[in-house]
Amino acid sequence: MRGRLCVRVTSLLMVLVVAGCGGSVGHEVSEDAVAIPGVAATPPMGWNSWNTFGCGVTEQIVRAQADALVSSGLAAAGYRYVVVDDCWQAPSRDPSGRLVAAPDRFPSGMDALGDYLHARGLRFGIYTGAGARTCAQLNGTYPGDTGSREHETVDAQTFAAWGVDYVKDDWCSSDADPSAQRSAFVAMRDAIRATGRPMVLAINPNSGITATDGVPGAVHDWGGVATTTRLTNDIESVWRSGQDASGYQGIADIADAARDADVTVGAGRWLDLDMLEIGVGDSLTAAEQRSHLALWAMAASPLIAGNDLTRMSTTTRDLLASTGIVAIDQDPAGAMARAVTSDGWTRARRLADGSVAVSVTNPGDQTETIPVDRSVVGADGTTIDVWTGREVAAAGQSITVTVAPHDTAVLRISRTV
Repeated sequence: MRGRLCVRVTSLLMVLVVAGCGGSVGHEVSEDAVAIPGVAATPPMGWNSWNTFGCGVTEQIVRAQADALVSSGLAAAGYRYVVVDDCWQAPSRDPSGRLVAAPDRFPSGMDALGDYLHARGLRFGIYTGAGARTCAQLNGTYPGDTGSREHETVDAQTFAAWGVDYVKDDWCSSDADPSAQRSAFVAMRDAIRATGRPMVLAINPNSGITATDGVPGAVHDWGGVATTTRLTNDIESVWRSGQDASGYQGIADIADAARDADVTVGAGRWLDLDMLEIGVGDSLTAAEQRSHLALWAMAASPLIAGNDLTRMSTTTRDLLASTGIVAIDQDPAGAMARAVTSDGWTRARRLADGSVAVSVTNPGDQTETIPVDRSVVGADGTTIDVWTGREVAAAGQSITVTVAPHDTAVLRISRTV
């Protein structure tokens, strides 16, 4: 992200002024506005079909992934949303203008799939495009033009009838006009509200947009418009991609953007750092995957796995289910970590019990021993290594951690009585 958000608060309205973007942004929302009441008191957790299956997704695949989510224990660990991403839909709507499932790959229909997921204690997520076409249709990799533009009401009603619990709404357009984006996403928000069914609205205002001063997810606060908002463009399974916010980005690139994000997060309004690449291919080291999960949790980001759950290793399963890290992500205080060192790689967030979670990331290529300044993080109690549960330092003792290249140490420092 090129510019840091500058927030001015006037009465009950939050007016955003974005450095380098030419003045006021047209998003004025109540400081504590929630797009869809009654959902996502903590960041959503689950699984999404796209990273592994793309346009090859089928109902058999989704059912198998759902079964694995339960049998692996990940559902019990909090991963409950099963999101069917792009290409589930037929290339054209039915005669009444409603979306229908691709009959060759979802022959039982989406309502039956929703029933299958709900019977297993899971929640049903589905994808749509905010424009005239979905992203796969925009890119020419899937036929048709079945985006939700000017169909928000009927699509929200359809999703509600199918028992959908989560709607991923992807911009999929090169048009970066803030008013056009806001109009489209607000239309879907209002349509979801009107159904009476509480559905998470997860938006990505960045897809399809090239921007030199940061993509829309980075330069607006969408908290009153959507439940979760993507911060950057799409993730790729590398540590660094060398791209700016307009292209694919690696783990460290997105973590850099999260350092500068200055928006209000909390129950019902979360900043989304994109899906998890843990267990997807073999391009990320074990240390990088640990950093991936830790930095997402510190940012209170949704944790949406993207690996093949039916083939995952025990190592992948155990990492995704890391009790202490998931607890930080799901902490009810809903705070987002802030950088407490000049290099930005030591971050802290206050937790609901008064303790402080601290992450210490080593972005370099050599192992480093790094001190943690108690006075800076604001906690003087016992220090626990969140990964292992072992005590690192007694109350008042100095703290140092040894961190391997691209790895992240995570500490939980209790408050003193």
